[in-house]
Amino acid sequence: MRYTHLLILLFALGAGKTALAADDGHEHEEAGHKHEKTEPKEAEGGHEEKEGHGHEEAEGGHEEGGHGHGGHEEEEGAVELTAGQIEAAGIETLLVEHGEIAGVVTAPGEVGLNAYQTTKVAPRIAAQIVKRHVQLGESVTPGQVLVTLSSVEVAKAQGELLVSDREWQRVKKLGRKVVSERRYIEAQVARQQAEAILRAFGMSSVQINALLQNNSSSSASGELELLSPQDGTVISDDFIVGELAEPGRELFVITNENNLWVDARLTPEDAANVYIGSKARIKTRKHWLDGEVIQAQHMLDEATRTLSVRLRVANANDELHPGEFVTVEIESSNRQAGIAIPVAAVLRSPDGDWQVFIEASTGRFEPKEVEVQRTVGNRMVVEGLKAGERIVSKGAFFIQSEIAKGGFDIHNH
Repeated sequence: MRYTHLLILLFALGAGKTALAADDGHEHEEAGHKHEKTEPKEAEGGHEEKEGHGHEEAEGGHEEGGHGHGGHEEEEGAVELTAGQIEAAGIETLLVEHGEIAGVVTAPGEVGLNAYQTTKVAPRIAAQIVKRHVQLGESVTPGQVLVTLSSVEVAKAQGELLVSDREWQRVKKLGRKVVSERRYIEAQVARQQAEAILRAFGMSSVQINALLQNNSSSSASGELELLSPQDGTVISDDFIVGELAEPGRELFVITNENNLWVDARLTPEDAANVYIGSKARIKTRKHWLDGEVIQAQHMLDEATRTLSVRLRVANANDELHPGEFVTVEIESSNRQAGIAIPVAAVLRSPDGDWQVFIEASTGRFEPKEVEVQRTVGNRMVVEGLKAGERIVSKGAFFIQSEIAKGGFDIHNH
């Protein structure tokens, strides 16, 4: 029995070794198969194919690059537009011509109120300030209530108007045939004088009519409302409610800041070349405003030995304020030969230089650098152009944009 068990055990051990040997051989074959898959032939072939393909693509890309460069050279710094594009963009051109150009006088100036469009509001009689209706900086319109005053004199005058008006209405109703001529005239004159006194105190026709329509003794309150005489802005309101204002006391200053004055100080030599109506420009913090010479003094300032020339300037956007110091350029009668073109024709290039656009041929526009000497009104005096050249006078920005969109270097760099 033991012998039988021993045979079985030996047989089992021999079978296990055979299985292990078979497994080792199988793994070795698989390893050899895997090794064959990574043989260098296929890898080398793939490398050659990939390398050759990449080289061809690189060469093709280089050829395309060469083609693009050739297109850049063909149209560098220019743009060609069709007649339809030119019309749609509103492009206009003009021929450059030599001509006489007005000289320019540059001088310092100071912004001031337009005295012809400024009003001071003051009571005409002694009165107490009862109520303020507007404040500093507010815009007002003609007839707008500014302040309410109270006065004993106004109360008396209002009462006299009410009494004289009733008497006049009674006499007028009876007529000249019933009352004497003297009574008729006295009643009429008394009524007119009572109204004239209130007008002299500062009451308007509308206020007087409202008083008469009320026709009550309580209407003679002595209150007087001062009204704005013009459109404008309140630039001064130096008073306190409750104060007693004397006749002529300035309560408000109202001015129209849409039109201001600028007083420029010129030497006698420069002033001799400036005339009434000369165009001018005033430099603000942002840009230039157009102006015009309206007055010129004939007496030298003793301290500065200069003459004052007054300009009128539109200030609709509230860019100037009284008291500011500015730089002024005024056209003078000294004229010089040169080339002047519209301001709209001159633009800054990407490099920061001034440039215009020349119409080299029909529909083809090219940039050309110029040197700006000065600006006279809406024209620029430039150097770098020749008489007979045709430049873009309107629509230059569109052309500049078209060139920029194409990625062209307008300086041929």
